[in-house]
Amino acid sequence: MRRWSRLFLIVFLLIGVILLLCSGALAEDKALWPQTGKNVKKSRKLILDVSYTQDGYFMAAVQKQNKHKLKLRVTKGRETLTYDLNGNAEYEVIPLQLSSGKYEVTLYENVSGKKYSQEGKINLTVKLSREDAAFLRPNQYVNYTQLSEAVAEANRQCEGKSEREAYETVCGFMKSRFVYDYIKAATIKAGMLPDIDGSFAKKAGICQDLSAIMVCMLRTQGIPSRLMIGYADKQYHAWVTTTVGNKEEFFDPTAALNSISKVKSYTTERYY
Repeated sequence: MRRWSRLFLIVFLLIGVILLLCSGALAEDKALWPQTGKNVKKSRKLILDVSYTQDGYFMAAVQKQNKHKLKLRVTKGRETLTYDLNGNAEYEVIPLQLSSGKYEVTLYENVSGKKYSQEGKINLTVKLSREDAAFLRPNQYVNYTQLSEAVAEANRQCEGKSEREAYETVCGFMKSRFVYDYIKAATIKAGMLPDIDGSFAKKAGICQDLSAIMVCMLRTQGIPSRLMIGYADKQYHAWVTTTVGNKEEFFDPTAALNSISKVKSYTTERYY
């Protein structure tokens, strides 16, 4: 009798472990992560990993460490986006947010003053698996990892919830748990990227930090979300747009904290 009781207990425990592992795997499946592959293109000092452009991103780096300022220009048709690129010879994730089509990626290196020399150019033809693919993974502007506390918190807050419920939960979380960082706002330097990990730890940030945190939390739940940058009336600003089901949603975390005066109109300059 004891033998059967022990056997039953072992089977019960094994089933419990399997269910826990399965539930964890299902939760992780919502978050998508960039990865390197074998399709690598090189041009002078520029190196691109374009193995997964169908998923809305490529990875860019310089082939050797470089102490000069580097600019990466991404052009599609008449639209051009410019990124500061690190000189550590380490990949950065660049989104393909301008939809499917032909892209031109050019590297520029600062040689003196405001003068830059072209140090590589690569053409890409991109066919996205879905048109919002670029808004489901981290990138240079919405930069988070599997170890980011914002990711873990999103999983805790949104566990078992529908997309609509998860979206509303994240909106409520941003309103109730964060404050606007007026000190950082007064001392910020041009070219600074959103700081998801640092701002989440302090529960404080400026508009781009707060918006990037929200986008991070939504993307890890499989909800396509965009970090929008442009103007709130005449003030340079950042906010969030999200697709929940088939409905486009707008949320301004800074305005939700009453840290910006009532805005009459938003004008988009770029988005990530």
